[in-house]
Amino acid sequence: MPEGVRVEKNDSQIVVSIVSDEYKHMRGLVRTLISNMVVGVTQGFEKKLHVLGVGYNAKLQGKKLILNLGYSHPIEYELPSLVSASLEKDSKGADIVTLQSIDKQLVGEVAAKLRVLRLPEPYKGKGVRYFGEYVKQKA
Repeated sequence: MPEGVRVEKNDSQIVVSIVSDEYKHMRGLVRTLISNMVVGVTQGFEKKLHVLGVGYNAKLQGKKLILNLGYSHPIEYELPSLVSASLEKDSKGADIVTLQSIDKQLVGEVAAKLRVLRLPEPYKGKGVRYFGEYVKQKA
């Protein structure tokens, strides 16, 4: 907690205030971090990844996510302890990986690391993309 920001609990509300104008830029950050903690515990955060491509698939073995992404070997990704994953298929047979966690930053970081393993390419659209992400197709 920054030294110039004060957090107090009044009845059922959490109030974030600043000691001086020197720390006013930190008030919004602290308020958002606390808000994300509350939402994470009550609702949780989730990110969905779409694994598209012929022969591209995902399997889940315990806390290990095994991805076949067109390389000569499958990629095994060990999920952090706070992140859980589930798999489903869409109407075209592509895999949808759903990552869930109480930590917004962690679920976003894991999703970004998985996406980087095979970025969506612009010619056929194959790769790992966020669910609903649009990839502009080239001729």
